[in-house]
Formats: sequence, structure tokens, C-alpha cells
Amino acid sequence: MTRTAPGTTAASRWLSAPGVYRPQGDTRLLERALRQEKVDAGTRVLDVGTGTGALALAAARAGAEDVTAIDVSARAVLTARAHARLHRLPVRARRVRSLELSAHERFDLVLSNPPYVPSARERPPRHRAARAWDAGPDGRAVLDALCAAVPGMLRPAGVLLLVQSSVSDVDETVRRLGTAGLDVSIPARRTQPFGPVLRRRAGFLAERGLIEPGQRCEELVVIRGART
Repeated sequence: MTRTAPGTTAASRWLSAPGVYRPQGDTRLLERALRQEKVDAGTRVLDVGTGTGALALAAARAGAEDVTAIDVSARAVLTARAHARLHRLPVRARRVRSLELSAHERFDLVLSNPPYVPSARERPPRHRAARAWDAGPDGRAVLDALCAAVPGMLRPAGVLLLVQSSVSDVDETVRRLGTAGLDVSIPARRTQPFGPVLRRRAGFLAERGLIEPGQRCEELVVIRGART
């Protein structure tokens, strides 16, 4: 099977689909952390909230031959499938309604770049592009679900890698994963200016105490949880 050269993202070959989150700084940071993990043909990988399939494809490029990508968005699933064919990589993409997978499914590596941007909406929208980033008033609607579900999806010595912003309470994610029995660390982080969505919501975030008044930067953090 022909594959894109290791270490390349082939950014110029990403297809554009309305409402599907394109690879950005958080995607690249998580991909960098992925390259620090041991991945081979026998590594079973799950990419939760795959979007374009960027992280699933990165796992396949690293050597994994059993990669599943899931998303609630039909457009995202179709886009991920198209990218897998375009790049000739062994990624299966499927649409799901929730994180509840079959009880027998276990993975060596779970990746996720979930929605984590605080929003005035109580619940993430179902049929708008914003569902790729909106995550409730504290930004934790999806993060909390991941923290509850993923530990049970991991095989012995399995690893979760997820990326989130400092505006959605990194310490709470660390606490929840630790309480679930995972060995938690932070292998990658970077600070960057707010993007368009956070800039528009800066007043809302400050009112809720999620950022300091006048703050216009966020820290992106990759959280690693390992089952022991």
C-alpha cells in the first residue's frame, strides 16, 4: 500500500467540506504528541471526533493498520473517508450518535481533538458548523463525556491523547482522568493568540471567569492518560 511520506501532513491535499473542522494549531500539537508514542502495525487506534480525519491519517502514517475514525457529523465521516482514499491509508470512518461503542471494543490508542470552546448555548448545536467547537457554557460538555467513557475503551497499557484549551479547565480533565485510574501527564503545550471564535467571545469568557479581562491568548494542552 502506497502511503504519504512519514512526517508530512500533505496540507495542500485536504479537501474542504462545509461545517467540517479543518486541521489547525490544536490538530498539529496533538499530531506532534502522537509522534512520541510507539505505534506499529498491531496498534489499534480510535480517533474520536475525527473531522477531516487528520489525526486518524497521522496514526496510519505512523504505522498503525487498524484505525477507526468516528464523528457525529455525516459530512465529517464522508470527508475522512475521502481523505483515507486520497492518501491511500487504512482508515475506517463511521458515524456515531455518542461515545457509547460496543462493549467488546478496546483500543491501544485513543486520539481526540474534541469541541472545547465555551458557548452561551447550554448544549452544542446539532446541525451547525459550530458543533465542531461549541461545548456548553464551560466548554466541557464533550470533555467530561470523554473522561467518563475513554478509560473503559483502553486495553491494558492503552493511551488516550486529547487536546484542549486552557479556557476549558485543563486541571479538571487531569483530575477526572486520574480519578478514572489513568496515569496522567502533559506531553505538549503551546500558547497562541485567540482565533476568530474566541476573539468574538472574549467578553463572555471574561464574564464567566474563564479568562482574565483583556486576555487574548490561550494555551493549548495535550493531555495523556495511560492505563496501567
